[in-house]
Amino acid sequence: MPLLLREEEVQALLSVGDAIEALERTFRAQAEGRAVNLPRQRVRWPGGTLHVMAAGDLESGYVGLKAYTAVGGQTRFVVLLFHAESGELLAIIEADRLGRLRTGAATGLATRSLARPDARVVGMIGAGRQAATQLMAVCAVRSIAEARVYSPTPERRAAFAHRMRETLGIPVQAVERPEAAVEGADILITITSAREPVLRGAWLRPGVHLNAAGSNALLRRELDEEAIARADLIVIDSRAQGQIEAGDFLEPLERGRLQWERVYELRDVVAGRVSRAHPEQITLFKSLGVALEDIAVAAVAYERARAQGAGERIRFLEDLLPD
Repeated sequence: MPLLLREEEVQALLSVGDAIEALERTFRAQAEGRAVNLPRQRVRWPGGTLHVMAAGDLESGYVGLKAYTAVGGQTRFVVLLFHAESGELLAIIEADRLGRLRTGAATGLATRSLARPDARVVGMIGAGRQAATQLMAVCAVRSIAEARVYSPTPERRAAFAHRMRETLGIPVQAVERPEAAVEGADILITITSAREPVLRGAWLRPGVHLNAAGSNALLRRELDEEAIARADLIVIDSRAQGQIEAGDFLEPLERGRLQWERVYELRDVVAGRVSRAHPEQITLFKSLGVALEDIAVAAVAYERARAQGAGERIRFLEDLLPD
């Protein structure tokens, strides 16, 4: 019988650090040809969108999918996790918290691989529901001494700064301009729903590492063309998915300031095929959120739940006797 895991159980079972390690394992498996990721597909209608994304990590023995609807301003997420060898449905997982963890973990994994080892200051643009795990993940991989956050909503940025000071025990300052978040930062994070750029390439200083994690649609972008052009090393979680979702890249590609041959995948970084060449390089990780990340983190949640007796066993898709 499959295991049903609800949001509160996922939160209790997993930390950001757990998710980072799960992603590193699965991207290494992908680099070695033992994991497969399919780009997100969307079904649209006047009232909303259904998103479906699937992946399999044959090294760990799990395959699965995430499906979610966005209707009337509400989004509902579920992950189905299957056993690769038997085809058995192992778990049905409420996946809002899981999605925030894996998105933060992707930023953490890229930051661990690409940011300068001496990076200490984080600048953030965005203070919404995805922002907390972004900052938590960066703090898990670098000794962060200070963070600054900008949101166009003063109440939101102030509340986020207060909450993260309490959570992380470091100074987190709410600032009134996006430039103030970027100035002097070693690591930058954009995690917004913006349709037009919120970060300008002219603001970037040599040696900075930038995580652009908010946009996953061709009609949305957080970075201007100059930010892309100034990046010495560009990494994305999935090049195939980027070709249909990376709105940040669309204008630079059309103008010839970017070519897909210059864009590496996160698996290349994890496998050691590409890395920061010198301290003055500007590095960029474009995070779209891919199914392989969801399945990797869901697998850890499932294994932890089994070990700890968490979740609820339900009668569903039981094996039928042959006719």
